[in-house]
Amino acid sequence: MSQDPLVLGIDLGTSGVRIAVIDSNCALLQTESAPYQIGLVNPFDWRDRCCALIGRLKPDYRHRLKAIAADGTSGTLLACDQQGLPLAEALPYSLACPNVLDQLRDLSPQGGPASSASGSLARALHLVEQHQAPLLLRHQADWISGWLLDDWSYGEEGNNLRLGWDLNKQSWPDSFIRQPWWEALPEIRASGSVFGPVSPQRAKDLDLPEDLLVVAGTTDSNAAVLTADAEDDEGITVLGSTLVLKRFTDQPLAPWPGTSNHRVGGRWLCGGASNAGAAVLKQLFPDIDLAELSRQIDPDQISGLQLRPLPRCGERFPVDDPNLEPILTPRPVSDSLYLHGLLEGLTTIEQAGWQLLTSLGADPPKKIVTLGGGARNPQWRRLRERQLCVPIRSCNTPPAAGVARLALQAVKAPDKTIHLREN
Repeated sequence: MSQDPLVLGIDLGTSGVRIAVIDSNCALLQTESAPYQIGLVNPFDWRDRCCALIGRLKPDYRHRLKAIAADGTSGTLLACDQQGLPLAEALPYSLACPNVLDQLRDLSPQGGPASSASGSLARALHLVEQHQAPLLLRHQADWISGWLLDDWSYGEEGNNLRLGWDLNKQSWPDSFIRQPWWEALPEIRASGSVFGPVSPQRAKDLDLPEDLLVVAGTTDSNAAVLTADAEDDEGITVLGSTLVLKRFTDQPLAPWPGTSNHRVGGRWLCGGASNAGAAVLKQLFPDIDLAELSRQIDPDQISGLQLRPLPRCGERFPVDDPNLEPILTPRPVSDSLYLHGLLEGLTTIEQAGWQLLTSLGADPPKKIVTLGGGARNPQWRRLRERQLCVPIRSCNTPPAAGVARLALQAVKAPDKTIHLREN
């Protein structure tokens, strides 16, 4: 049993980092988490949380690790130098850049996830205006993988769809080649493929095995899907800091701003992510126990409120509108009634998201599996079942265990094909 290979998953979320160790049977052995001390926009905070959490692992587990993979918020983009040193704070996934829409139309005339003002390509155009070449553009998970490797050359395919990577052609668009920032783009490798071994210095600093493999992970929402073991007729909703909808399909959906098509485990996975989610609840109810407040809600009743619970101006999905305003008033005297209305508002966004995905070609879900912190709220679940008219089940396995499965896949199939950028 002592020779059983173990793997580690790192989940870089909106509010903090979680890690998970699983064995060859995908059994969860240990999980640890920590909130960011500074915030999502600080890459040194990502790194420091990873160091602290890896240090909490049982030494026996740490020394038996064979591979490691990371997921992250796919739209959070960083400009760094050739040695990976950040040039400024990262631009978060929720930041829209509507001033570059004309450039986006020229670069992505066919539409798709990179054509949105809320996509990574829009943030990349902003970053290259702020910093002189040479520079690298790296998403959150790719930067952490680069830190483990001490080599920031690479990027994982799913994290770079909103930057313009074409999953069907396995290349960047031809329109990118003529751009002065072409060399800032990463060499793309498939999710689950091996980037390379951990750097000797990182292995020494973190007390990790010198032969540890660093594996290309995926996005944070895709990692959550990997833990769900969803059936073909199930949709997946992640109720985390943001609201994310995912659905396995036989074919990629028609391109639409705010949506994306991924390949995960050999299957097409479509979906989208709203800016709304549990983060707005924490924003409106600081230092309040939301679980206790939720117990005062009757989910079979209607609040009478018509709220749009965005944390700030701008939405990505199901409406791609950088100028969409939140509707957070009127706020009733009763906090429980206000929370009731906000949960209904979030559910209305979820309902519109499923309707959009269905209109683009996905089968409507007959059941929904829910992950994230909101999955543990029974009143919200019942409210959603009533409003969405489908049964809902919860999955509490952390996304870090999902991305760890990709590391395990690489250990079991070390000859897995990799895909590189076409130059």
